[in-house]
Amino acid sequence: MITQIEQLKKNIDGEIKILGEISNLFVRFENSTGEERRIILSTIDSLSKNMKMINRAIPKILESIVIEERKEKKEDKLERIEEGIAEGVVLKLEDKEKFLTELNINEEFIKKLKKKKSEGEEKYEEFKKARGYLKLANRFFLESSISMVKKGYFSDLYNDLKKSNLNILLEGYVAMMLLTSVIAFCLGVFLFVFFMLFDISFSMPLISAYKGGFFPRFSKIIWLPLIMPLITFIALYIYPSTEAKSIEKNINEELPFAVVHMSSISGSGIAPVEIFKIIGNSKDYPYLKRELRKVLNQINIYGYDLVSALNNVSKSTPSAKLSALMAGLSTTINTGGNLSDFFQKRADSLLLEYKLDKEKFIKVAETFMDIYISVVIAAPMIIMLLLIMISISGLQTGFSPYQLTFITIAGVAFVNIIFLAFLQTKKGIA
Repeated sequence: MITQIEQLKKNIDGEIKILGEISNLFVRFENSTGEERRIILSTIDSLSKNMKMINRAIPKILESIVIEERKEKKEDKLERIEEGIAEGVVLKLEDKEKFLTELNINEEFIKKLKKKKSEGEEKYEEFKKARGYLKLANRFFLESSISMVKKGYFSDLYNDLKKSNLNILLEGYVAMMLLTSVIAFCLGVFLFVFFMLFDISFSMPLISAYKGGFFPRFSKIIWLPLIMPLITFIALYIYPSTEAKSIEKNINEELPFAVVHMSSISGSGIAPVEIFKIIGNSKDYPYLKRELRKVLNQINIYGYDLVSALNNVSKSTPSAKLSALMAGLSTTINTGGNLSDFFQKRADSLLLEYKLDKEKFIKVAETFMDIYISVVIAAPMIIMLLLIMISISGLQTGFSPYQLTFITIAGVAFVNIIFLAFLQTKKGIA
């Protein structure tokens, strides 16, 4: 049998557990929005009712400790709970049913919250030592890349790597560029030898031995071992800048709405750092929050003040608009200006730019839709009709019907790819 003192301890422990759950829910409430806030408030309310019911049973336990002869009479009116967060506590008999109802409610709410947390949990990238392909590149070319970087080469590439958020050091990236270029050179040599010895045709057999002259063939394909490593090196060199431009486009898409959010938060008089924490923890701005977290890291890890952190990050962010926003914000903080007014004016200007850019893109899309219909839909139909007429008339074009069909389909596919790439580029500019 559990003594009354032990039972009193179980009731108090149960209340402490419930208080711990309530405390955790309040912490989570600060960083939640919408439906999740409603669930948290309902859970807190349900847990509070449970704690009050446990608390109402404590005076009866104390009475039974002091007046031992009334023990049996009192035990008849108390009921032990054997499940849930407050397992082992005793309650008044009339509170038991209500307590179990509230217990089921808050356990359902807690399950929902835990499910939401596991679904929305962010995956953070850890900085790890070089491995795989990068490790192989460092083994062969790290010393050469360090020497080249020290001589001042690749200064533009260094800035592009910072803006593109690629988690790789400049020296390691240069080593990887050199190794990939060497592999491209070897592939070019292989293709050179292959085409010197073999021919490829659209008819059977697909691959046959080359029977022509050596020097004419040599002059046509000697460019393969030279051009392939050059193209590879250039492609890897410009990749970080293209990645930075892609990030800039996404940040610029999110920025007007984030600044509106900042404006509404700053109106409550909250500290500027807290504004960055709220936006940085939000799931609504996946690209922008990475840049804002750089500001928080500068403050929390490196010990900079907010103004210095804003100035530092504004120089490395890929978005010119975000850089201007951070520079303006640091000036406003330095001069003691009104943050709410600053965010409001900047939000109005960014929303206007956003609207104008979208209208410009719609007009461009309409123009190219007309061109697309003419080139990709009407033109292939005309070509197919011409091919049918040529086939009926018996004229010789130098190509078989299958080859002409393949060329037409390949041409349509190529034009589609060009249009898609062009529209995507225009969208990035807009």
